[in-house]
Amino acid sequence: MKMRQALTLSMAAALGVAVALPQNRTVVTPADTGGGLTNPGMGWVFHHYDNSIRNYGVDLEPWDTVDEFPGVGAIYLRLAWSHLEPEEGKFVWSVIDTPAQRWIAKGKQVAFRFTTAESGRDQAYATPEWVRRAGAKGRMVDPSKGIAENGYIWEPDFDDPVYLAKLDRFLEAAARRYDGCTEVAFVDVGTFGVWGEGHTYSGSLLPYTAATIRTHIDLHRKHFKRSLLAANDDFSLQGRGLETMDYARQLGLALRDDSIIVQPGDKAWHHAYLADWFWPNAPVILESAHYGYMKERGYWGDGSLYLKAVEAHHASLLSVHGYPKVFLADNRALIDRINRRLGYRLQLLEASWPAEVKAGGSMAVGYRWRNAGVAPCYPGGHPAITLKDSKGGIAGVFVDEDFDVRVLPVGPPEQAHPVGREVKGYSLASQASRPLIEFRLPPDHILKPGTYDVYVSVGARNGAPKLALPLAGEDGHRRYLLGKIAVR
Repeated sequence: MKMRQALTLSMAAALGVAVALPQNRTVVTPADTGGGLTNPGMGWVFHHYDNSIRNYGVDLEPWDTVDEFPGVGAIYLRLAWSHLEPEEGKFVWSVIDTPAQRWIAKGKQVAFRFTTAESGRDQAYATPEWVRRAGAKGRMVDPSKGIAENGYIWEPDFDDPVYLAKLDRFLEAAARRYDGCTEVAFVDVGTFGVWGEGHTYSGSLLPYTAATIRTHIDLHRKHFKRSLLAANDDFSLQGRGLETMDYARQLGLALRDDSIIVQPGDKAWHHAYLADWFWPNAPVILESAHYGYMKERGYWGDGSLYLKAVEAHHASLLSVHGYPKVFLADNRALIDRINRRLGYRLQLLEASWPAEVKAGGSMAVGYRWRNAGVAPCYPGGHPAITLKDSKGGIAGVFVDEDFDVRVLPVGPPEQAHPVGREVKGYSLASQASRPLIEFRLPPDHILKPGTYDVYVSVGARNGAPKLALPLAGEDGHRRYLLGKIAVR
């Protein structure tokens, strides 16, 4: 971090400023540490359950949360409905809660997809068999042939009223338990199609209409009223067109694009144009093809396509669709590069404050911020300055409620436009866009005369830090040391 003090009249003149800047100010230019960040609504996502309840995180020991992997935000639990409600009204939530609590204890989130059609022989009934016995219509399919008398997978009729009524009650029970929990990152609308991907390829091949998609979206919205819901890009396939995606966008759903790099080269993804509909207002979630599959066929290469997909989709969440330790060992340098772009990354380019203030007086603070990520900071947050005494006690907290980092624009690497505060009435490019904020100090019996450490954070209006920043000097509570100030 670079620090400059005592901005003088001569310096102001050299910068072409017509009127003198305040004297004796401390100015710091912190460096980005380059490390991965764990923040709300962004980061890497580990597939704990996937295609079955045997992949991939279940191979980890209960104590092992792969803490060495930087920038992990959540684990993903893709579960067939039948594993959670094997008998009507009797639930096995421990299948979720057991792994979830391991990761929640480390400050991570969980994400869900509840599926009703799978393709593996070990999950012939992703929709519980008791639903079929209750009268729900469906058919036997062979994933390689479509509908077949000797098929080994039961696929429900996704419009059947009995099926939908039973599914309605299951989603009600799941939402009662998980909706709105701060530990939940998102919930896929995953009850339609094979693997919950929104199509019936590798299944019946039946082309359902857009009305069916809307039904499944509306069922999730009926119960998950507070958690973020995600729509799959494949909702638009099989002749349904963009109507389904527009419906999801208007309702505020996030976009999920599955199976990036399931094909090589310029066919590595197909729907980046849909991301432009969503990312300005809601996160984009990317899932790669299974990592082992991509390596085996030579599609993965050096992995740079995955970073290009992040850029093309303005992605906030990115999957490790395989065994995380293997993925980390093979791709550490790539992971570090992706972490510097994935989601939002709030860089403090410059901060300034008076080197000395009068007790009971005021403190004028300026700064310049940039979002170095590919996506907006959807949760938003307000910069705060905290003063601490020599023993680490909090002596003063000052929150800039008029500055919300949600508005920081995104751009290509190192090219996003910075937004900051300047001395009102001056034109100094280093702190452009907003006037310097002046904080009134509390009475001198509350903030006593002395020398204090100056910390910066971003979070709630009450000064509680919420967001990790790529800065050194963290105090263990997402506040970051910038320098000192004297109160006289």
